[in-house]
Amino acid sequence: MHKEEPKINCPTFQKQEPGIKGITDKINGAKGVKEKAKFAEELQKEVDVLLSCHDYKEGSTDCGSCHFIANLRKRTANLIIKSKKLA
Repeated sequence: MHKEEPKINCPTFQKQEPGIKGITDKINGAKGVKEKAKFAEELQKEVDVLLSCHDYKEGSTDCGSCHFIANLRKRTANLIIKSKKLA
């Protein structure tokens, strides 16, 4: 069954998303928490580009969806980095 990806109509999101997905795949494939944390730090930088977007429009569904997804990814990256400190 083909999973249809939802689209966010934003050139900044479209530019960042392939890199973010690639880093996410690296996190998921990493063996240990230290390796995952290294990729999580990269993920934070890429997600910050979306969260600091100069074209953000309050009330835009696309911008709201983009920021919601970016915030979830940033929180996930932060948890991975914090877990490295506990290891």
